[in-house]
Amino acid sequence: MAFSHSRIERNIGLMMLLIVLLVSVGGSVEIIPLFFQKSTTEPVAGLKPYSALALTGRDIYVREGCYNCHSQMIRPFRAETERYGHYSVAGEFVYDRPFQWGSKRTGPDLARVGGRYTDEWHRIHLTNPRDVVPESNMPGYPWLAANPADAAGVAAKMRALRTLGHPYTDAEIAAAPEAVKDRTEMDALIAYLQVLGTSLKTAR
Repeated sequence: MAFSHSRIERNIGLMMLLIVLLVSVGGSVEIIPLFFQKSTTEPVAGLKPYSALALTGRDIYVREGCYNCHSQMIRPFRAETERYGHYSVAGEFVYDRPFQWGSKRTGPDLARVGGRYTDEWHRIHLTNPRDVVPESNMPGYPWLAANPADAAGVAAKMRALRTLGHPYTDAEIAAAPEAVKDRTEMDALIAYLQVLGTSLKTAR
C-alpha cells in the first residue's frame, strides 16, 4: 500500500501536518456552530450586567487569583447539582469577560454562591476563613477591608464593556463612580460574590 499508517508514523512532519488538519477541522465543526445557537449567545431571562460595585469586585476576584482554587462551572451530574445547585448554562455567562469556568477545585465551586451566605459571613470568611470553616486551607485577605475600591476607573470600564454588547445605560455609567466611592475592595468583592448564580431561577 503506497500510503500506509506506518508511513505516517515514520514521517514526523507529515504526522504533525495531519494532526493540525484533524484538530482544525474537528474544532471548527464543534465550535463554530455554537456562535449561531441562541442558547449560547443570548443571556438567560433575568440576567443583568454586573453593577458598578460588583464589576469592581470581579476584577479583584481575578486579580487575587480566586479562580485558581474556585471554579464557576457546575457540571450536569447528580453529585454536582446536589452539592452546588442547578448545572451551569452558557446564557449565564454572556456578560463574563473572561468567564471563570474551569475544573480546579481546591475550594468549592462558586457558581451558585450568591445569596447563600450573608455579607457578614463573607466578610469574616475573607478576613480569616477558619473563623467560619475550621478545616479551610484558604488564605485570608484582610487587606481588602483597608483598600479603597477603584471608583475612578469603573465608568471607563463600563463604557468599554458597552461596546462589547453589555447593556449599560448612560445613567448607570454616570452613576458608577458614586456607587463605588467610599467602598472598600472587600465590599466590592462581596457584592460580586452575592450575585453569582442568582440569575437562573431554578438555582437552589
